[in-house]
Amino acid sequence: MTETRAERMRIPLAADIVQATAEQHGVCVRPFTMEVGDPDTGELQYVAVPCGSTVKSVCGPCARKARALRITQCREGWHLVDEPDFTPDEATTDQKALLELRADLFTAYKQAVAGGQLDEADELREEITKTDEELRQLGMRGRLPSPDAPAKKTVKRSTKRRQDAPDLPRRKIDKRTVGREYAGKYRPSMFVTLTLDTYGRVQEDGTPVNPNTYDYRRAARDAVHFSSLVDRWWQNLRRVVGWDVQYFATVEPQKRAAPHLHTAIRGSVPHELLKLVTAATYHQVWWPNHNERVYQDGEPLPVWDSQLAAFVDPTTRVPLRSWDQAVHEVDEPAHVVRYGVQVHSKGLLGGTEEAGRHIGYLTNVPHEVDR
Repeated sequence: MTETRAERMRIPLAADIVQATAEQHGVCVRPFTMEVGDPDTGELQYVAVPCGSTVKSVCGPCARKARALRITQCREGWHLVDEPDFTPDEATTDQKALLELRADLFTAYKQAVAGGQLDEADELREEITKTDEELRQLGMRGRLPSPDAPAKKTVKRSTKRRQDAPDLPRRKIDKRTVGREYAGKYRPSMFVTLTLDTYGRVQEDGTPVNPNTYDYRRAARDAVHFSSLVDRWWQNLRRVVGWDVQYFATVEPQKRAAPHLHTAIRGSVPHELLKLVTAATYHQVWWPNHNERVYQDGEPLPVWDSQLAAFVDPTTRVPLRSWDQAVHEVDEPAHVVRYGVQVHSKGLLGGTEEAGRHIGYLTNVPHEVDR
């Protein structure tokens, strides 16, 4: 009997069967294929590597494994009672020998570039790249200077605090990450939520009550630079409390689309001190002024001039200022990002049901940061 088109369409595709089987056995549904070579025999093999996605809709098994790992990391690190040992290992003989080789290659590369020997310079650059890979395989952290990195001109900015921000006390930071113990047996930690300022009243669904007065521009710029504001908050908090505060955090959007931060802090910090640090934290954006458009819709836009290696005005053909030139001429920040007045904090003890609920909440959102 001949099948109808509708009957054929109901037959599962091979890809769907493969994905369902992979999910049933808890393996990656969309692995990457990597080529692995045996340095002794020269034999090449193709190995499937899990995608490592943290998004369930992309790869459920990988997302579940990643979430389980984040839960373990947060549970074990949040209420830590013993100071972890961060003493780095001594550099090995192989590491020092490779670094000496890299220094010689770096010098030879600079000399080849200065002498116009471009072919030799390309070969030396490849050797430097291979040496860096070997160093990383031997267990090196951090970055080494790139042979092609241009010399950056440091723009000096005033480090004086803004007059509209409260001053903060500053203590020498102790080399400890574990919080205080109270009554000989309690060592609480904190759960803190930080939110950006208001941009106008919003409705229950997050949409503005009055779109004509809602400050969309400030909301967008605050969201762009939110991560820098968060970094500055941690710097200020560590300087005020006087110890190396560690945290596990997640950033998620509110209904109004503004980002806000939920963080689990190891150790306890007084709520009033958290409010003071939040009120005194700001991030200045030292960009050229970008409030007004120079080239309007329908007008000719700047074009790239390969001979001048710059964009030029379409009418006058005059080169436009580069980004570095424009930043160098800035004498006041184009934007200042601040937190709102709402600061929520709660002290929690490790191993309690409430602490477990907060860990589940922190690890439900895929944008975590662990420091």
